[in-house]
Amino acid sequence: QVQLVESGGGLVQAGDSLRLSCVASGRTFSAYFMGWFRQAPGKEREFVATISWSGARTYYAASANGRFTISRDNAKNTVFLQMTSLKPEDTAVYYCAAASRRGLSGTRTDDYDYWGQGTQVTVSS
Repeated sequence: QVQLVESGGGLVQAGDSLRLSCVASGRTFSAYFMGWFRQAPGKEREFVATISWSGARTYYAASANGRFTISRDNAKNTVFLQMTSLKPEDTAVYYCAAASRRGLSGTRTDDYDYWGQGTQVTVSS
């Protein structure tokens, strides 16, 4: 079992930056690949970014590519999402997720076994 707790959300203006954190507890953090998803009101949860066990490989949604950076610190059981040049359309609840199964794309919600409770990000225009 893995417990995930996100933090770092808030209300910012367009063009600002935010760094989200997700701390994991429970089983060995480095055994999981991690992902960030987001869900806006009335919309389905969508993929944002994923990172491999070691952190060597990352992949981003088109909407995040070039503006967001996912990273992890296995010594601190933490995964980060650095968001820059934020836009109003980035407004959503952001969730981190952990997956133990190998060979998956990491871009689908079904790929993940554990989820955090989410942190709200609101970007005003």
